Amino acid sequence: MWKKSSKDLDKVKNASPDIIVVTGDLIDRRKYDLATATTFIFGAVKIAPVYYVSGNHEAWSDKYREIQKSLMDAGVQVLDNSAVKLSSGGGSIELLGVKDPDFLTFDYMDGTNTEELSEQLRKWDANDGFKILLSHRPELFDLYCESNIDLIFTGHAHGGQFRIPFLGGLVAPDQGLFPKYTSGYYTKNASTMFVSRGLGNSVIPIRIFNRPEIVVVTLKKDS
Repeated sequence: MWKKSSKDLDKVKNASPDIIVVTGDLIDRRKYDLATATTFIFGAVKIAPVYYVSGNHEAWSDKYREIQKSLMDAGVQVLDNSAVKLSSGGGSIELLGVKDPDFLTFDYMDGTNTEELSEQLRKWDANDGFKILLSHRPELFDLYCESNIDLIFTGHAHGGQFRIPFLGGLVAPDQGLFPKYTSGYYTKNASTMFVSRGLGNSVIPIRIFNRPEIVVVTLKKDS
């Protein structure tokens, strides 16, 4: 659920973004409230084009069609297993998005089925030019690297929920205790991944040393 939407939107507007990306878990399936969730979205689309991919909560909510329609009606471009080309100043970037793999599962006990996601990444593997991927899952970083993705935006880890100074996050979905990918950016070979701590809360409504965040990334052309 999104909190303090007006203040969040003011911060987004002050960043003067060219695009805004949302990497899933717009809603909590246990406390489904699409109206509150889309308050932020309706404000965001007035600032810059918004691109979205689904998360596990959308997948398990049984209300994804309703969520997708609401986003599209607001003017959001849903990039689940699709791509768009963004052009500016004579150059272009390919923006890719993958559907969350938990559309193939029922709960955390089923694990993560990456077959569809991996197949989609293989289709883009040979694409030339700079590629940005939107995916809910930071724990699949190695897969993104294998597919020659230049820049990845993810979420899902909740910042580790409780952050221990100098050690990092305590626990994250699909990573367990002391997860590897929780916040900030990570690099491997030619790939860089940013993991957002997010703006809302999970089933645990408490964050310790783990403030919500808006991630701002500026791309600069090689001189």
